[in-house]
Amino acid sequence: MNNHSRYLLLGRHRLGLKWLAQKSVNQKFRLISSSTKKLNTVVQETPIFDADKLAAARQARLDGLGVIGKLPEKWIPYAELMRLEKPIGSWLLYSPCTWSITMAAYSTTAPLSSTLWMLGVFGVGALIMRGAGCTINDLLDRDLDNKVERTIERPLASRRVTPKQAITFLGAQLAVGLGVLLQLPADCFLLGAVSLVPVAVYPLFKRITYYPQVVLSSCFTWGALLGFPAMGVWNWSSMIPLYLSSFAWCMTYDTIYAHQDKKFDVKAGIKSTALAWGDKSKPIMYGLTTIQMATFALSGYMNSMGPGFALGAIIGGYRVFQMVRKVDLDNPKDCWYHFRNNINNGHIFFAGIFLDYILRLLGYI
Repeated sequence: MNNHSRYLLLGRHRLGLKWLAQKSVNQKFRLISSSTKKLNTVVQETPIFDADKLAAARQARLDGLGVIGKLPEKWIPYAELMRLEKPIGSWLLYSPCTWSITMAAYSTTAPLSSTLWMLGVFGVGALIMRGAGCTINDLLDRDLDNKVERTIERPLASRRVTPKQAITFLGAQLAVGLGVLLQLPADCFLLGAVSLVPVAVYPLFKRITYYPQVVLSSCFTWGALLGFPAMGVWNWSSMIPLYLSSFAWCMTYDTIYAHQDKKFDVKAGIKSTALAWGDKSKPIMYGLTTIQMATFALSGYMNSMGPGFALGAIIGGYRVFQMVRKVDLDNPKDCWYHFRNNINNGHIFFAGIFLDYILRLLGYI
């Protein structure tokens, strides 16, 4: 064998060894890659909550359905999307509406029938639009709700409703909401429609800022502005302070609400004022409540309200301050109790305004 043949064989041998080495590396890489994928799959499939917690969450949901549980089985998840089993949110949305409608009715001595009609229109609107807001929230948060024990059983998070079904249902809710909005005078239609923007974007803010409560409060208290023009009154000197009062009130009670989930929110990456303020939450909420009552009083003064308004403000304001003082922000059950009980404060403010309105209709003031 000549030298040329030897070099040729040696080259082929080296190429063969190189090919075998490369093949071995590729096989090892595929093996590692496959193992990594399997590991990731295991991690992703590892449940956040054990079977006992999931069973407890499901039972808590069933126990909380109340009369909603008597609906046909297929309807129940959609009723839950609207939070019909938890009407507290609808009441909190409705309260500023009742204040502004009745204050406007008081200032014009509007007939009782027209005032009750508008209160009814806004009541339906509050129920429908709060439900639509919850549906939007659940659509955007379905991959976050399944990481929080309190929300794991929501219809979308538990996959009892598909995103497509929820979007169709949302369309129906918005259609009814539009019908309600069309009952209002034409000159306040646009003011009402503007509130839909913060309603739609609120869930997104929980991901990018620790102050989603600002967005929620801006739209959740819109009725404080809308009630006046709905009754044919554009009294900005009273409307603006009433809106600011409602805004401060919402910031307070929704921060208490957020403290329920702060342990899970940290893990899920959800932001809130409860996490931003931490141990400073109570001093800040005292400040917000002071602003709330100062602007509420200013609104009443600018609308020439009477003794009923003053009495309701004193009792309601005292109760809000007591709520802030008593709530244990590290106890989720106590946070929920005070949040839920807070709606009675809204009723007291309304009762004082309504008393003035009735006294004016009767000719006493």
